Amino acid sequence: MTAHSSGPQPRPSGGGDKRERILDAAERVFAEHGFYNAKVSEIARHARVADGTIYLYFKSKDDLLISLFESRMERVCADLEAAVSAVSGAQAKLQAFVRCYLEMVHRNPKVAEVLTIELRQSSKFMKEYSNPRFADLLKIVAQVVADGQKCGELVDGIPAPVAARMVFGLLDELALAWLLGRGEKFDIVRAADWVGALILRGLERRSVP
Repeated sequence: MTAHSSGPQPRPSGGGDKRERILDAAERVFAEHGFYNAKVSEIARHARVADGTIYLYFKSKDDLLISLFESRMERVCADLEAAVSAVSGAQAKLQAFVRCYLEMVHRNPKVAEVLTIELRQSSKFMKEYSNPRFADLLKIVAQVVADGQKCGELVDGIPAPVAARMVFGLLDELALAWLLGRGEKFDIVRAADWVGALILRGLERRSVP
């Protein structure tokens, strides 16, 4: 993907609270109606601002979606970093990462729907945005794997950045299935144990008989 050259509009002075209200409203409207069907006027109504006020903070609906992604992913990464830092050892850290991520999906399905489903509907996000927040998330996993490989706890045959993408791919697909099934097909929190076991079985170093 190429770098995102035209970011969101500069924030008007003293408008932090209003900007957050717009982001909260966008999260709700995108999750309920989908990105394509979401109307800026509906977002403005939920945020209790005039339609034109949206464009004082965001250039377009795509820029609003990207700004929402950045805001929510900053929180996600902070929570994941805290969960990983709270335990010792690569295997325990990987399990903590998986559990924390899937618990966040369960706890905040509207946020998860925007991050997992609606972002893919924006061609601007998919083609032009460099996605540094997602890179931050992958770095958390890659560092855990790299540290585990260095100390001999994890097998070193898989490059850590590739392993990080594989781990996230499992979580992303599981979240997608749970969200599309409206949480009725399986217990996504309990699934954290299954995913953790699958990942660790693939990455753990085994002694040669």
